[in-house]
Amino acid sequence: MTVVKTSVRNFLAHKGRMALSAVAVLLSVAFVSGTLVFTDTMNTTFDKLFASTSSDVTVSPKGAAAADEAPSQTGMPESLPASVVGRVEKSPGVKSAEGAVSSMSVTVVDTQNKNVGATSGAPTIAGNWTENDLRSMEITSGHAPRGPTEVMVDADTADKHGLKLGDELRTIVVTGDLRAKIVGIATFKVTNPGATVLYFDTETAQRGLLGETGLFTQINVVADDGVSDARLKADLAGSLGGTYKLQTQKEMADAGRDSVGSFLDVMKYAMLGFAGIAFLVGIFLIVNTFSMLVAQRTREIGLMRAIGSSRRQVNGSVLLEAVLLGIVGSITGVAAGVGLAVGLMELMSSMGMELSTQDLTVKWTTPVIGLALGVVVTVLAAYIPARRAGKISPMAALRDAGTPADTRAGRIRGAIGLILTGGGAAALLASTRAEKASEGSLFLGGGVVLTLIGFVVIGPLLAGFFVRILSTVVLRGFGPVGRMAERNALRNPRRTGATGAALMIGLALVACLSVVGSSMVASATDELDKTVGADFIIQSGTGQPIVPQAQKALEQAPGIAHVTEYKMVEAKLTTPDGKTVSEDLAAADSTYAQDLRRETVAGELSAAYGKDSMSVGDTFAEEHGVKVGDELTVAFKGGESAKLKVAAITSDDVSVDKGAKYTSIETAERYLPAEKVPKNVIMFAAAEDGKEKEAYAALKDSLAAYPQYKVQDQTDFKQDLKDQIGQLLNIVYGLLGLAIIVAVLGVVNTLALSVVERTREIGLLRAIGLSRRQLRRMIRLESVVIALFGALLGLGLGMGWGTAAQKLLALEGLEVLEIPWPTIIGVFVASAFVGLFAALVPAFRAGRMNVLNAIATD
Repeated sequence: MTVVKTSVRNFLAHKGRMALSAVAVLLSVAFVSGTLVFTDTMNTTFDKLFASTSSDVTVSPKGAAAADEAPSQTGMPESLPASVVGRVEKSPGVKSAEGAVSSMSVTVVDTQNKNVGATSGAPTIAGNWTENDLRSMEITSGHAPRGPTEVMVDADTADKHGLKLGDELRTIVVTGDLRAKIVGIATFKVTNPGATVLYFDTETAQRGLLGETGLFTQINVVADDGVSDARLKADLAGSLGGTYKLQTQKEMADAGRDSVGSFLDVMKYAMLGFAGIAFLVGIFLIVNTFSMLVAQRTREIGLMRAIGSSRRQVNGSVLLEAVLLGIVGSITGVAAGVGLAVGLMELMSSMGMELSTQDLTVKWTTPVIGLALGVVVTVLAAYIPARRAGKISPMAALRDAGTPADTRAGRIRGAIGLILTGGGAAALLASTRAEKASEGSLFLGGGVVLTLIGFVVIGPLLAGFFVRILSTVVLRGFGPVGRMAERNALRNPRRTGATGAALMIGLALVACLSVVGSSMVASATDELDKTVGADFIIQSGTGQPIVPQAQKALEQAPGIAHVTEYKMVEAKLTTPDGKTVSEDLAAADSTYAQDLRRETVAGELSAAYGKDSMSVGDTFAEEHGVKVGDELTVAFKGGESAKLKVAAITSDDVSVDKGAKYTSIETAERYLPAEKVPKNVIMFAAAEDGKEKEAYAALKDSLAAYPQYKVQDQTDFKQDLKDQIGQLLNIVYGLLGLAIIVAVLGVVNTLALSVVERTREIGLLRAIGLSRRQLRRMIRLESVVIALFGALLGLGLGMGWGTAAQKLLALEGLEVLEIPWPTIIGVFVASAFVGLFAALVPAFRAGRMNVLNAIATD
């Protein structure tokens, strides 16, 4: 009980000094808890949606695309004949059955030609209004569509785009444009995550979305009273045989959950990874805090030992303080995490993915995980300082505060750090010389971990060296104040090393990702310059195929020398070694050989576009023993099988179209029914000589009525690529910002405790003439040099990681190394301002000290 009382008393006595450590725990736990609450809420939202939109049993074609697959490249989903509805109705256990039409290969625009479809990654869905839709929606305005000129939209889309009854919408589909006026608005009974939904009458939906009447994409079946979904499915299987896919409501919901599960898992684990980085940085803060508190209480602990306290009791007292810190930080962190989740929901809603707080899900495991993580991490971080406290002898009561340095332990630490760093550097070097990316990635991962740990361990040794160099450049100009700041930073290299290491981790990751991102852009740009010969690239940003009417408009644009079609055809290839593999063939016009320059290792690429000919990549050829002149059996999905002659083998030493297998569009059309021939996924165009500007403007004008497609010249394409990578990096930097904030808190806490530790010294300096202004400047300069030390280590380490990663990725086509010096230099300079900011409060408090009281401090 005495240990508990002592721990609580010490914790409350130093609550101000513990505050910043508690904030670090709070932030880390909040990020973990917020991530869990946010993803659980999204799961709840989608679970409710999928459960409400599925009938008891759904009958669909065998080849129907899964919920997570892209829209069909033919522009039309798989369908089944309407006559199947009658067969289903006669099956035992069926109460009712109705045919439904649904397609995601649509684009919807208003009278201003503005896309009113989903833009957040959610689908735009068009179909017919059915009884099953009443499970999830209700008509809140107008009525259901009754003819080809009428359409109904969901209320969320209507609100977002200001649509009302009587407004006209144009739905762009592969069969043409469907123009209709809004006659009804339907509201979701559950949360709509952001999908745009349109309803037509059944005949219009069939003709527009499937090309003809008498077809449905699925049949919604309702079971008789007392008949389970599983029983109904079994009865239907007996009636229909194995011709169609049958799914119960639960199976449909599970399939829908799986379709978004991978996306949610990536988001969840990525965010938890950044939370882990924040925890790692927080460990340095906590270690520093308890180390300094133990050092400041050396005499106190010595007195406790002198009056009978055992090492175990002293150790337990410090660890109990850590438990209290972990509990306080974790409880507030869990509460803050719920608020963070709500904030993320609002952010996603502003981006188009609607999430409702009514679905807010806080599972019992979330606070348990948050509390356990916070307490465990805090106790582990405090273990070394606690162990050090337990070693304090009773004789320490006769000495001044502060524990003597263990020279032997410092030498051992330095030796271990050098071994770890050397091993990590060797692993990084090995990764750059690997012949396969899979092998090199193991060396790279090991090298990153070992060098990071090594730099942390030898931080105190590096502090002495680098702080002197930085001080020569940064501090010497400030005279005696600058020299005192340097000596303060060097006074306790272990503390300076730990504080700098906290900042080092975040900045190392920033530098590494900056190098990789810049190298990706530079490599892609270089590859485009070498391989892409087309003047213009036309494609959809959402993967929608290019509809025939848009293709026709492109081909009629003036100033165009040629337009190249490019389709992806699913097929199964049987190779000479007897293996059958599923592959996509790139069916293109022969002009594609001009639009994308590909090096061949055997044969002529132009011959691959001849009758019943094709090409393969050299990796595929090597794996399956294929050579020029061989015939491959190609079974086209939905069509016939053919014998195609290998006319060329292309080099896979590229990043654009790596591994592509080419054939002509004529060959694909010869073995596929007309309705199974895919639409173009991308098109290329070349301008007539000297008419590039005119052709560019003409192509844009020709597609003005189709806002889902983009016309880009090579400059546009490169900028688009750069912007995409830049946006991704900005998101990562934003998440890493949490770790950097925790590191800044560490600098603040180190300085604050350092000021308390040096109270008498500060009083004496003030007594012999140091002004308040000079004192504050000294503390600010000390903070700046510590921040720059951490930045120097982090940026240097990160550039090493990034360079090794680029050398490894060169095996996959990332051949250009580019160091983003403006970013690196900018981050380094910004670190100085971080140091200034972190020192504001400690410097202000130091300046306000009463000189006499400070001198009298024991």
